[in-house]
Amino acid sequence: MATKGAGMANKGPSYGLSRQVQDKIDSKYDPELEQILVEWISRQCSSGVGKPEPGKQGFQAWLKDGCVLSELINSLFAGEKPVKKIQSSPMAFKQMEQISQFLNAAEKYGVTKTDMFQTVDLWEGKDLAAVQRTLSALGSLAVTKDEGTYKGDPNWFFKKAQENKRDFSDEQMKAGKNVIGLQMGSNKGASQEGMSYGRPRQIL
Repeated sequence: MATKGAGMANKGPSYGLSRQVQDKIDSKYDPELEQILVEWISRQCSSGVGKPEPGKQGFQAWLKDGCVLSELINSLFAGEKPVKKIQSSPMAFKQMEQISQFLNAAEKYGVTKTDMFQTVDLWEGKDLAAVQRTLSALGSLAVTKDEGTYKGDPNWFFKKAQENKRDFSDEQMKAGKNVIGLQMGSNKGASQEGMSYGRPRQIL
C-alpha cells in the first residue's frame, strides 16, 4: 500500500487559545510509543501495510484512510472478521467510514468507550495521542486475551487486570448485611437513660 502524502486537513494556522490547546494535546503524543505501535501493526498485519514516515504526520497519514486499522482489528479476530470490506478511497467520507468501522469492531473486541478516539482525532489530526491510547488499549487487550492471534512482543503492552468474580452464598450475603463498618458508627443499644439537662424549668 503506497503511503499517502502527509498533508494535514487544511484548517489554516490556529492562534491564541486554540493554539495553546493544540500544543498541549500535541505534547501528549509519544514518539517512543509510536515506534512500538508501528512495529506491532506491521507484524500483526504482515508486510502488506508497509511502514509510515517517522513522526506524527507520517503516523497520521499511514492510518488516515482506516485501511491499516481495519486490517489490524481483523487480524485479532480468529473467526469471522468484523470489518467485511477494506477498500482504500480518496473520498473523505469513505475514509471516515472505514475508521468508524474499525472503532465499532474495536469496541466489539472489548476496548472501552473511554479509551476510544473520535474519527476526527485521526482524520483531521486533532488528537493523535488519543489514537495512540486506543491502539495501546487494543494491544493490551490482545495480550490479555491470549487467544493466539497477537503477533507482537507481549512486553510491549500491559496486561489488563482480569475480572475476579466472586460468588457468595445467600447466608454469606445475609451475614455481611449485619456487619456495620466501624467508620459508620452505630446507635444500637443507645438510649437517653441517665442523661439530665440541668435544672427542670420551673412553671409558676
